[in-house]
Amino acid sequence: MKHSPRLAQLIEALRSLPGVGPKTAQRMAFHLLQDARPAARALSQALDGALASVTRCRRCRMLTEEELCSICAAPQRETSLLCAVESPADVVAIEQSGSYRGRYFVLMGHLSPLDGVGPEQLGIRELEAILEEGSVRELILATNPTVEGEATAHFLAELATRRGLHASRIAHGVPIGGELEYVDGGTLAHALAGRQTVV
Repeated sequence: MKHSPRLAQLIEALRSLPGVGPKTAQRMAFHLLQDARPAARALSQALDGALASVTRCRRCRMLTEEELCSICAAPQRETSLLCAVESPADVVAIEQSGSYRGRYFVLMGHLSPLDGVGPEQLGIRELEAILEEGSVRELILATNPTVEGEATAHFLAELATRRGLHASRIAHGVPIGGELEYVDGGTLAHALAGRQTVV
């Protein structure tokens, strides 16, 4: 069935969301237009407001409405630790753990030459400027354990090493509460390679 132009445009726009295929996008569009018009208006206004007001922190590139995000503006954060992550969602995940008190640098992606993503797109010049300020002592590499994430971590580690800084990689392995028989081989290989001495 052919949709009207505006409906087709809405469905196509919803398909741009991660994990949303054509059927889900169609279901969402029908729901918003049929049963949830007030919610659709609120969604539209919230999206317009966010697009107009939310930008990147001038220091770490986290999404914020201020010049500096709340983490960069917090004087109690540990300035000697800098954690490089791929996305704002990674910052949120680490912050929810409550175990890290340093600062961040958000790459907004990972190195992917096939997709045209090189160091320039990841804000490497801004990262180098932060590293050259002299307060950072350790660069924590918290990129995803994918081929691209590992390549990005390797690139950043070399960047830190050239400046005499310590570069560390977050551990990957068996989750707490997990059972070995259900853990995939790649995760087990990482866990074995990253094993630590028990005192």
